Amino acid sequence: MDVSGLQIFVEVVRQGSFAAVARNRNLDPSSVSRSIASLEAELGIGLFQRTTRQLSLTEAGATYFDRIEPLIEEIQQATNIATDVSGQPQGTLRVTASVSFGHKCIVPLLAEFQRLYPDLTIDLLLADTVVDLVVDRIDLAVRLGLLADSTLIAQQLMRTHYSVCASPDYLKRSSKIQYPRDLEHHNCLLFPLAGFRSRWIFKNRQGELSEIPIFGRTVISSAIALGQCAIAGMGIALLPNWLIAADLRSGNLVDVFPDYAVTATDFNTAAWLVYPSRAYVPLKVRILIEFLKKSISGSAEV
Repeated sequence: MDVSGLQIFVEVVRQGSFAAVARNRNLDPSSVSRSIASLEAELGIGLFQRTTRQLSLTEAGATYFDRIEPLIEEIQQATNIATDVSGQPQGTLRVTASVSFGHKCIVPLLAEFQRLYPDLTIDLLLADTVVDLVVDRIDLAVRLGLLADSTLIAQQLMRTHYSVCASPDYLKRSSKIQYPRDLEHHNCLLFPLAGFRSRWIFKNRQGELSEIPIFGRTVISSAIALGQCAIAGMGIALLPNWLIAADLRSGNLVDVFPDYAVTATDFNTAAWLVYPSRAYVPLKVRILIEFLKKSISGSAEV
């Protein structure tokens, strides 16, 4: 029996779509359909019920999936172990991160990583949605903020924190800003997530908290774009250290409240390396984890 066909079957069940599996594998959807049809013919049963709107397992298909899925996982694990015996990482690494973090922190490292490991292919998915690592066959994800409880394994990549920033030009031509409450008289550049666009939370050196309402005429869903707007003097922005460390060092941006910690959600935040829980973590994943830790961990310090 063709193992590749079994793997495609498992992926179709997880994705709920022939087209999604075709996109992930860079195949024509008809190829996925033929693979499933061939498996059904070999088994002599129908695995899926198909309508114009929905794809669902038959009773026989559900029973078959329950038994075959762990076997496919075992086969993949055996393949990884056998491949790693050579000591040279190879194959494809599927990685995901948010669009801004990926552009700022990961993309600049790809050339060096591929120089070090020429037998590895990087498949980088940049998305601001939470990608299902199992369904989308992701080897490693970088996630920001607080992690929801899950069966995934997480390692901290680096601590993160936020600063309220503006360009020197904006501060020179705008009304005086000395305390967080002065934000009431300034145009803030807003990020369209809960908290980020309505109020920011400040903590002084004594640990006292103050929640400051904010207002602004610009809302952008990209942290990189918000940083560019702040540098252009359009207003004041709440931005993460991994994005603005270099601009603070160069003077393109100024930390408006250096004596305060500030956040929109939680003061205890980090960037995390997340991967599916497996009995065996492939060498290619372990190597990428160590590479990212070494390359990124200290790069966001101002």
